[in-house]
Amino acid sequence: MRLITTAARGVLGGYLAVHGAQKLFGTFSGYGLDATGQGFASMGLDPGREMAALAGAAELGGGMLTAAGIAEPLGPIAIAATMATASVTHRRAGALAAEGGFELPLTNLAFAALVAATGSSAYRLGPRLSGRATAVVAIGAACASALAVTKILTATPDAPDEPVDAA
Repeated sequence: MRLITTAARGVLGGYLAVHGAQKLFGTFSGYGLDATGQGFASMGLDPGREMAALAGAAELGGGMLTAAGIAEPLGPIAIAATMATASVTHRRAGALAAEGGFELPLTNLAFAALVAATGSSAYRLGPRLSGRATAVVAIGAACASALAVTKILTATPDAPDEPVDAA
């Protein structure tokens, strides 16, 4: 089981770290912070640049912590909170990723929750957080995610390009 957990941490952590670096720095064929921020703002995550920086930092940092096994389960918790927000953000596009839907963030959320719940990997570079510290981090991540989700759900959709005929 530890070998499977180690592999899962490497895959999830590695991909999420790259995804965060795409947002923050434009590396790995990413768009960078300014363009990602504009995209976030268009989806109702405003201020876009700051929300993109927060998401990118959670993905990069959470991914690195997850892959390295440092401060377990902080990394998977950061990933799960970010992916919960991303799942809600992409809900209007439907379920499938091919249409911009929530398939990938929801899969990452489930994977992060599984990694957090399965415990220690075969290797670890740092200490595991205590139960109390884990609870504080999880509650903080859940609150931050809930605030972002609330902001998304209460955002006013953009006005239509053409007037709607009321007749």
